[in-house]
Amino acid sequence: MRARNRDWLTPWEATPPRDLGPSIGFATMVRGLRGQARRGQLLPFVVAYDGELAGQLTVGGIAYGSLCSAHIGYWVDSRVAGRGVMPTALALAVDHCFLVLRLHRVEVNIRPENTASLRVVEKLGFREEGLRRAFLHISGEWRDHRAFALTSEEVPGGLLARWHSTRPAD
Repeated sequence: MRARNRDWLTPWEATPPRDLGPSIGFATMVRGLRGQARRGQLLPFVVAYDGELAGQLTVGGIAYGSLCSAHIGYWVDSRVAGRGVMPTALALAVDHCFLVLRLHRVEVNIRPENTASLRVVEKLGFREEGLRRAFLHISGEWRDHRAFALTSEEVPGGLLARWHSTRPAD
């Protein structure tokens, strides 16, 4: 699926700056993610649709104490884009962050030209907070991102319930 979606995903994927050394392999990356997950700093989720792998979502930067916050990144297979798969997955992850982890705030950062991803946070009612200049290294350059966030008080009944209440009936 990743190979089939290479053109769809490459413009949005983080890359290490050259001055920090070569990029790591997939197996090394997975080991690192597993270690962070064991320490409670990260939650990697598989996104499925009709019983098939459809994407991935990661809750990262999990912090407790006076911050009680995390950030979320995601990608979805181009074959299921536009079907509500990622808004549903993101809503479920946010609800988990607020209701299970007891976090207060969740943030999503998106490149300004990534209209598909911007549509996800728009559908869910994330609040835009501004522009993060040169926020993340992508495709060989530091790229700006638009910052979006929600706090637990903004979705007292849960984000999934709010998302379902705004969708047209089938």
